[in-house]
Amino acid sequence: MGVTIQFESHRVELAAIYELEHDPEVLEYYDQPPSIKLEYESHKGKRLGILHTADYFVIRCDGAGWVECKTDEELNRLSERNSKRYRFEDRWRCPPGEVYAASVGLTYLVRSSAEIDWTFQANIQFIEDYLRGGCGVAPATAEHVIAWSACQPGISLDELFVATAGRCTRDEVYSLIASGQLYVDLTAERLSHPEKVRVFPTATLAALYQSGPIVPATGLDRARYALDVGSSINWDAKIWKIVNLGTTTVSLVDDGLTFSEIPYSAFENLLKRGRMVPVEVKQMSPANASALERLSKSEYLLNNSGNVEGRREGGAGNPTGTLQHF
Repeated sequence: MGVTIQFESHRVELAAIYELEHDPEVLEYYDQPPSIKLEYESHKGKRLGILHTADYFVIRCDGAGWVECKTDEELNRLSERNSKRYRFEDRWRCPPGEVYAASVGLTYLVRSSAEIDWTFQANIQFIEDYLRGGCGVAPATAEHVIAWSACQPGISLDELFVATAGRCTRDEVYSLIASGQLYVDLTAERLSHPEKVRVFPTATLAALYQSGPIVPATGLDRARYALDVGSSINWDAKIWKIVNLGTTTVSLVDDGLTFSEIPYSAFENLLKRGRMVPVEVKQMSPANASALERLSKSEYLLNNSGNVEGRREGGAGNPTGTLQHF
């Protein structure tokens, strides 16, 4: 957020702050928002109306609303006192808060301490210094480490330390994880146990490997799939064009000039599972076709393999494409 966010409880509210701060679906969040009026019946049936200040107000990509954080023990006590205020139904709820929020088109959510992912909390605190300090890793060093993770997707963090020793320090590897240049599922294992942590170049490739076993490729059957440089595929409802079929990776580019490299084994398994489907598409726009022709040349790919961005040729108003390592 870039501002100070207050909290009263290390056990619940601070944990909620860490989750909100690192949730890609959260745009903004604020502590102690203006009070709202909750109306409900007491345990004796008396109508009550109280002013209530929730812990946080959260703005997400798909909506906004209030968030109240409490320990599970506290919620049990309050529920026993009056189930009209707090109630457990698969998860803890505050019916009067939900009614008020719905009346203005928003949401009201109760967060219990029982819902906190303590592995994620431990990992975020582990790399907190790296998150604050930014990524001070030299581009050549970063590319070396990323290449190792791309060649051996799912390599353990411990093995990656050994493989890159002499070229990259442990602090630099942690910096790459904190900056997102290396992907680690922070909810899976604690970083303090590197022998259990699995490292991938991107979250997309991690999801692919977790969806099922990947059988080492024995050579892509191009004739079977009718694929070659210039062929198009539908991948996750998006059209990509093959610009290079190397010995270990396949290079792809979409119509917006987003460039991706996928290990051969992952590419072949996507085709076998039907996650990628060869297609016939209309010709690209002239500007993109010109850029694609340059991308397909091995010299261009080799000279630009370390770049983070690739720009379209042409006028100053042409957009910029991004380079992604899969």
